[in-house]
Amino acid sequence: MNKTVLITGATSGIGEACAKKYAADGDRLILTGRRADRLNALKTELEKDFSTEILALIFDVQDKEAVDKNLGTLPTEWQKIDLLINNAGLAAGKDSFENADINDWETMLNTNVHGLLYVSKQIIPLMIANKKGHIVNIGSIAGKEVYENGNVYCASKFAVDAISKSMRIDLLKHSIKVTCIHPGAVETEFSLVRFKGDENKAAATYNGMVPLSGNDIADSIFYCTQLPDHVCINELNITPTQQANAYYTHRSL
Repeated sequence: MNKTVLITGATSGIGEACAKKYAADGDRLILTGRRADRLNALKTELEKDFSTEILALIFDVQDKEAVDKNLGTLPTEWQKIDLLINNAGLAAGKDSFENADINDWETMLNTNVHGLLYVSKQIIPLMIANKKGHIVNIGSIAGKEVYENGNVYCASKFAVDAISKSMRIDLLKHSIKVTCIHPGAVETEFSLVRFKGDENKAAATYNGMVPLSGNDIADSIFYCTQLPDHVCINELNITPTQQANAYYTHRSL
């Protein structure tokens, strides 16, 4: 049976890759994003290529009122959500603690933590009513180990890890699975956003290595969500072969 899948941050990177993966599987998709042009273009592409139903919702997960307005008033036919992929997230800046911009800190916390909570609070009651569901939260290896100049980005992803663990415990009685995916270096818009459009700094993030792609993570998420009802993969740490963890990366010359 085809699923109804809600993906936040679907306009690029891992979110876009997930949208294409699940559309190819014949699933119905609720896609959210801030950039209307990209979201509408993706909707048109997926409907054309895969003849699947797409509901595109344009809002920023940081905005609680917008989340509540869009997800709290879903049409009845879209309320049986089988899978929520909390993908929307970002890093802003990579400065030492004393030099960091508080606006960057607030943007990361509001997106990576508050946004995930706002969306989840709207969708979990629908899953409880359906007596099953699966939530996939996108964390990071930065949520496992703190590295220099990572400070609040790391803190936000540590929070995602803790929230995922607590969700898993609290939602056991409702047969709702919770999986947290912790990627390492993934070549998406992540670094370009982190370095505020500086293409040289963004490119240097992946120099001398073969990073993961959004498709690599989408494939792993897809696998986790295709398992039998009695099987739940709680978390996955996924890195390129050249990266051991948040500290150690082997870069070829």
